[in-house]
Amino acid sequence: MNQNNEVSTLHYEADKNTKMHTILHWIRLLSKSKTGMIGFVIFVLVLLIAIFAPLIAPYDPNLKVPENILKPPFWMSDGSMENIFGTDYLGRDIFSRIIYGSRISIFIGVTSVIIAGFLGGTLGLIAGYYGGWLDNIVMRLVDSFLAIPSILIVLVIIGVFGPNVLTVVFVLGIAAWANYARLIRGEVLSIKEKDFVRAAISIGVKDHIIIARHILPNTISTFIVISTLTVASAIILEASLSFLGLGVQSPFVSWGLLLSEGRDYLATSWWLATFPGIAITITVLGIVFLGDWLRDVLDPKL
Repeated sequence: MNQNNEVSTLHYEADKNTKMHTILHWIRLLSKSKTGMIGFVIFVLVLLIAIFAPLIAPYDPNLKVPENILKPPFWMSDGSMENIFGTDYLGRDIFSRIIYGSRISIFIGVTSVIIAGFLGGTLGLIAGYYGGWLDNIVMRLVDSFLAIPSILIVLVIIGVFGPNVLTVVFVLGIAAWANYARLIRGEVLSIKEKDFVRAAISIGVKDHIIIARHILPNTISTFIVISTLTVASAIILEASLSFLGLGVQSPFVSWGLLLSEGRDYLATSWWLATFPGIAITITVLGIVFLGDWLRDVLDPKL
């Protein structure tokens, strides 16, 4: 019994050391890339801001203070440190609204990618593994979606169901699934010709086990890279829809909605649209930098 306990302890210590070595390996890889480190820091910082928005924001994002209408940023005349980024046409604090807007923008970007990744990844795995008529059906469906501009699909669906957060999440997921399906299918077509997959098939391993244990883990790197870049695209597309009045609606706050609200005041109160635009730009650049680093690290050809 004592010997079994010692063996279990050794296995536990070895597993813990392996995990620690893997973490340190990724940290070393990240530290060697300036753009990767910048992207990682930006993404983590925005994520933390979104999670802890109620603790960080100085005011409620929808708090209206009539005496503070269109107050400029603190460094300008008539500005103050109470509203460091100024206020909007209803006296609401821009800094607080940007912080809370990160929650909706990040939520929409990440959730829509989860939907697109699950739908497209599943269809790509099935089409690539089984081939034949099933592959033809999935690929023709993918071709049909890719032939239609994604913005047109988005506008049609939103026009039918109306603009709200859930509709935007759903429609962005639907608009992006075809890219996942095509790329994952290509990976599967290559992987299923490998010796370890052929060996599993020859000894009678069931298809769902082969897909789950042998093929899916080998497509994770491609999936991660696509997802990081798709999150950035989803954030920009959400901002575009909200700017057109077809995305997030009040009382919810998103960066795109802030841009839409500030476009009529660009000549007189530039800060209403400028600071949300800067937030979008920095976040998207950070995610793109992180995605480029992940591509370089995970792609065996590089």
